[in-house]
Amino acid sequence: MRKRLFVVFLVPLAAVLLLFGGAYGWTASRGVQQAFYTQQVADIGTFVTSARQALLSGGAEVLDGELRRYHELYGTRVIVVDRSGRPWSPQQQDAEVLDQPTADKVQLALSGRRGDLPEPVLLPWQFAEKSLVEPIFDGRDVVGAVVMSASVEAPRSEIVRQWILLGVVSLIGIGLGLLVVLRLAGWVLRPVRRVDQAMEAIERGDMEARIADDTGPPELHRMILVFNRMAGEIERVVSRQQEFALNASHELRNPLSALLLRVESLATGLDHGWHEDIEATREEGRRMTRILDTLLAFARSADAAPSPEAIDLAALAQRRAAAWRDAAAAKGVTLALHVDGGAPDGRLLAACDETIAESALDALIDNAVKFSPAGSRIELTAARTEDRYELAVRDHGPGLAEEELAHATDRFWRSDRTRTTPGSGLGLAIATDLLATVDATVRMEAADGGGLRVVLVLPAAVAP
Repeated sequence: MRKRLFVVFLVPLAAVLLLFGGAYGWTASRGVQQAFYTQQVADIGTFVTSARQALLSGGAEVLDGELRRYHELYGTRVIVVDRSGRPWSPQQQDAEVLDQPTADKVQLALSGRRGDLPEPVLLPWQFAEKSLVEPIFDGRDVVGAVVMSASVEAPRSEIVRQWILLGVVSLIGIGLGLLVVLRLAGWVLRPVRRVDQAMEAIERGDMEARIADDTGPPELHRMILVFNRMAGEIERVVSRQQEFALNASHELRNPLSALLLRVESLATGLDHGWHEDIEATREEGRRMTRILDTLLAFARSADAAPSPEAIDLAALAQRRAAAWRDAAAAKGVTLALHVDGGAPDGRLLAACDETIAESALDALIDNAVKFSPAGSRIELTAARTEDRYELAVRDHGPGLAEEELAHATDRFWRSDRTRTTPGSGLGLAIATDLLATVDATVRMEAADGGGLRVVLVLPAAVAP
């Protein structure tokens, strides 16, 4: 935005300076040249009068003395020619031969016509030395001509001085304009920068970040006021969400603890054949406790992003497959697990939060079990691909159309074909949001032969 302000203000300023500077430069150059030629015309008129008297009297001494003093004083060469075009004074017989343009002007003057003054030029280096020729009349007869060749160094230097002065003034004007634009841009953009800083602070978790109401021009005060109101509303909503998460995680602990106690109490009255089921129930209780601990930590922390740690995806997939196998069997669905690649010891070490990975995988398996027809098979795969790991769940259910895949992770989205199936449409959305906090993603694709394949893509853990 600062660049645009510079363009908006400086380009018109430069255009105005160029326009008026060019006009002033042309006027100054024209004025210097006109003054120079006016002085030459006046001087040559004086010499025409003296030369007429000398030509008519036949005496050149007085005229030669005037021409010599004039040359010594001004450096201007003046030659008087007779009707034949040759220098008339004996002292000028050795004068330099006239160049062709000057000789043409002499012939024009001897024919009784005066030449035009040179046209003014704009640039100093275009101002070249040009001779003036004036005819000498005796009544109506032309008896000779006066040729004046003056040096243009002085007027050319004056034009250069004027141009330098113009350039200095223009640079000062541009500098002042630049200073004004800098101050103006700073004044206008100050509230925008403070809004940006406040948004960054809010993003970092500082919900109390606000902007002073008197920042910047009056036209931006309303924007600042609206931003402060929005920040206050965000702070209120986030605070209520944190309070809800804190209350929910705390209130759920009590019934969960009571439930685990009842499981332990029941376990004392059951025989050894129930040991695996009781242990699975205990593991699910411990997993629920970890979820509540994570929820509590998220609610307490200003930055909800968890710290990834190295977890074994192969072991995690085996645990979740075992936990869901009975639920799948109840619907007549087979759950199969396949682990591909990994370390020599069979582990697939990914950098992720274990609770997040478990919750995301549960959401995928839950959907697969929910939409798989009886007698079908759900394939759970854990594999390594280049520098990342994938947990894939492939079912043989109705699947999704190509245009529906992009909306599958939206909150509360349900396919029109499966709206009668119980569900809220939040599982994949929550899983996607959780995985994003640990640099992981969800990829959905139509499976060959029907059904849907959903893949969790997780970063690999750094080798110790």
